[in-house]
Amino acid sequence: MINAPVVNTLIDFLSYGCIGLGLVFWFWGTWPLVGDRSVLYKLHSLSVADTLGSLSIVVGLLLKIPREWPLLLLAVFSLALWNTMLGYVLAYCASDLPPAERWGDAAEPFSRLTSSVTSEPQTEQGDA
Repeated sequence: MINAPVVNTLIDFLSYGCIGLGLVFWFWGTWPLVGDRSVLYKLHSLSVADTLGSLSIVVGLLLKIPREWPLLLLAVFSLALWNTMLGYVLAYCASDLPPAERWGDAAEPFSRLTSSVTSEPQTEQGDA
């Protein structure tokens, strides 16, 4: 059988390893900010490294304090969703294309909605 001190030492080692890996990802994502690439490339590399680093730190905390798993699991889902949506918003805002080309056929239902809202109401008798 495996005794408890060995298991606790292994869990501590894995926990601190995940936290350390998360810190490495954080600094690794910060390094491209000083480069000559475009702003979108810099933001993308920063957000990916930040997400991976934060998730690694949360996994390390989950190993260290497993009684807090609901809160830490909520943090994992929030990080994944928030950073994914932020990436899509940044890409959308950075695009210079008109909405029809940006979204393709998916933009058509929205263009009909906006054109019906902005157009003048039609009467059956015409102008009275």
